[in-house]
Amino acid sequence: MAEMDTSSGGGHKKGPGVKKAKKLSTRVDLTPMVDLGFLLITFFVFTTTMSQSTAMNMNEPKDDSTQVMKVKNSGAMTILLGKGDQVYYYFGQLEADKLSEQFKSTTFKQIREVIVTKKKATKIDDLMYIIKSDKKSTFKNAIDILDEMSICNVPPGHYAEVDMTPTEELLIQKTEEANGIK
Repeated sequence: MAEMDTSSGGGHKKGPGVKKAKKLSTRVDLTPMVDLGFLLITFFVFTTTMSQSTAMNMNEPKDDSTQVMKVKNSGAMTILLGKGDQVYYYFGQLEADKLSEQFKSTTFKQIREVIVTKKKATKIDDLMYIIKSDKKSTFKNAIDILDEMSICNVPPGHYAEVDMTPTEELLIQKTEEANGIK
């Protein structure tokens, strides 16, 4: 392990007949320390648990055009994702004469309250959230709105991602221009 020279012989004698003692240096053998380090590393590698990947389950529709789901206007809510973390929504179908009343704007901080309010006011069999992303919307926004559905306990099958119509794209564009969102 370690070797040390402790034979100093007492005091410090100087003179012609005094034999000088050989001074040996202290040598520490670190081989057992390396072994211990590798044993500890091995122990912690084998006993630790790796983090489990977390993923949200998605129910994707089958490509069967014969099974089209009918949704009541009273139970439908369409959520549109725009640029700059903007969220737009309307209930039922858009009607040309009631656009200013139907088409509303909000943020991700307030959309949860709107989702929960709609869920409480609608019978669960009639409830349907339709999610549409603008071309200028980010992937993060799409994931955030799916997370909101999960947080609000909206059952799978009661929300779907659908392509945006040209009318909705135009509405978002005009609203963003009016509000100065770039």
